[in-house]
Amino acid sequence: MRFEQTIRQIEALVDEGIVPGVSYAIIEGPEVMTNVIGQAELVPQKVPLKADQLYDLASLTKVIGTTTIVLRLLEKGRLSLRTKVHSLLPAFKDRRVTVLHLLTHTSGLTGYIPNRNQLSAAELKTALLTQLTVGPNFGEKVVYTDIGMLYLGWMIEAIYQKPIQDLIQELVLTPLGMQASTFNPDKSLAVPTELSAERGLIQGTVHDPKSAILQNHSGAAGLFAPLKDVVRFAQFQLGQLKVDQPPISQASVKSLYRDWTPKHLGRSLGWDLRFEPQEHQPLIYHTGFTGTFMLLDRKRQTGLIVLSNRIHPTADNPVFLERRDAIVAQFLADNHLETKA
Repeated sequence: MRFEQTIRQIEALVDEGIVPGVSYAIIEGPEVMTNVIGQAELVPQKVPLKADQLYDLASLTKVIGTTTIVLRLLEKGRLSLRTKVHSLLPAFKDRRVTVLHLLTHTSGLTGYIPNRNQLSAAELKTALLTQLTVGPNFGEKVVYTDIGMLYLGWMIEAIYQKPIQDLIQELVLTPLGMQASTFNPDKSLAVPTELSAERGLIQGTVHDPKSAILQNHSGAAGLFAPLKDVVRFAQFQLGQLKVDQPPISQASVKSLYRDWTPKHLGRSLGWDLRFEPQEHQPLIYHTGFTGTFMLLDRKRQTGLIVLSNRIHPTADNPVFLERRDAIVAQFLADNHLETKA
């Protein structure tokens, strides 16, 4: 089996107690292999993981939702990669930062907001636009940050005059038939995340504190989805899923498979990149803090989706990050193998 070693490493996450449970899919052309193993919850009680439960996708929201709508606006000529943030968000005073900088995490945004998690949504938005500065990394280094995607979400809101999460539902999730995906999940259907001293057991509400405050005005996190819906999105990205009114063209999807940073820093538009070790062909990749990740290879028509709640019961789980990197490396190695006849 082509991806046998990848599967072993994924399932070892549960066997070794690194994550409570995992739902995963491997796409190989028209075939999709899925599995669901382990627990949805460990504390205050053990609850088995079931198929079709909703995961807090965390930063996968950025690529499924916000990035896709930015690409849509680029297609329609309502944004360009050179559009200045200031032109749509005048509270942000720096006139150098563009859509391209935000998409590639090269904006150099830096700063600290005191008592950030105690602010209201309006106060937090104002603080993020006015209290951050552009530092020496501007255009020179990729520094991953939620803030750029929050800015892009607000730029999208300025164009459409609707909350970004409503737009993601309307323009991406519904057209792609991601029927169970939502920003307002039924708590009983959601896989719990962290057991927090401040918030208790977080279940059915977004884990990310900024997004919890901003609610439907966050384009950085907040989407809940089952594995089957993430598979649909991946199949669309691979050109396998045909829909009547696609959110973006396949030409835009194909454009993601390249480095968009002027200094070849290894980022695409919204997505990270990984490369096959032998042929150095690009794959698009993204992760979510809660324990989610997706890796797609359009050339070979393959994909890897792993959904877990690795921050349950606690977010202090660095070993998962190491094992995630090992799983990605194994997938890249297995992906290069010839499909058996």
